Amino acid sequence: MVKIPIDLPTNNLIDDLRNFSWEASEILLYYAKLIKSSVKKKNFLKSKANEDPVTLADLKVNDLIIQRINDKYKDIDWGILSEENVKLKSQNQICEALPNWLWVLDPLDGTKDFIQGTGNYAMHLALNFKKKPFLGVVLIPEKDELWISDGKKVWCEKSNGSKTKINMQKNKDLEEMTLVTSKNHRNKNLENLIEKINFKNVITMGSIGCKIASILRGESDLYLSLSLPGQGSPKDWDFAAPEAILKGAGGALTSLNNEELIYSKENYEQGGIIVASNNAKTHESKCKRIKEIIREFDLFP
Repeated sequence: MVKIPIDLPTNNLIDDLRNFSWEASEILLYYAKLIKSSVKKKNFLKSKANEDPVTLADLKVNDLIIQRINDKYKDIDWGILSEENVKLKSQNQICEALPNWLWVLDPLDGTKDFIQGTGNYAMHLALNFKKKPFLGVVLIPEKDELWISDGKKVWCEKSNGSKTKINMQKNKDLEEMTLVTSKNHRNKNLENLIEKINFKNVITMGSIGCKIASILRGESDLYLSLSLPGQGSPKDWDFAAPEAILKGAGGALTSLNNEELIYSKENYEQGGIIVASNNAKTHESKCKRIKEIIREFDLFP
């Protein structure tokens, strides 16, 4: 049995993550409100690059979570990998600590949706053990949802402490499924694949955390990510916490070859075709069916 590298029950650690997350929620909701009421939304961008906008909220949540972890567990030599710290090229001082244990943080996943005011943004925080998600949380402030995986089970909490049930619809053929896919990062290769599979329904939204939460609520059944060589790829912080909550609930998140994702690679990229589904027992068959369709229509080189 895996134990966290401190003399602290997992329940106590989850209590701390819960408190950290709701603090982060207040920051994100505050800046979301400012952006919605602002005529010049560009004032909230730290970068002029539309492909990778970084907001004040992003940086403040990043600093909050790292500070809370360091202050609460100052004697623990584990690492913290954050999207924002990688951008600042400070990952060497972050990741050289305890190799087996690494916090993986995305302070604001779905930045474009955050700026656009759709509400489909999230904070991801996972604790990886030996390059695999061990536990994690996905915070969706606009829905007042905190999805929690303690390494054994998964549940969703509201800010008032009430809990909501997981409602995954598990027994469906691929073509009977509802697909959830990217709203802002679509490409022709993915669109061609979706068209050939002919899903019953397709919904789009930002944030991988929001997409995985939609599977847990039963609003969707399957998520596809597709990035070919030379294209921008999702990163470790996009997938670690969402994988933790989906797998803990009985779902699966793998490559198209049904192989587990490998974290902490040099560039942190999670490229290729990644499949997330609501049923680990039938996940491999879904991957095989997608591969058959790709070969049948000769979709990719």
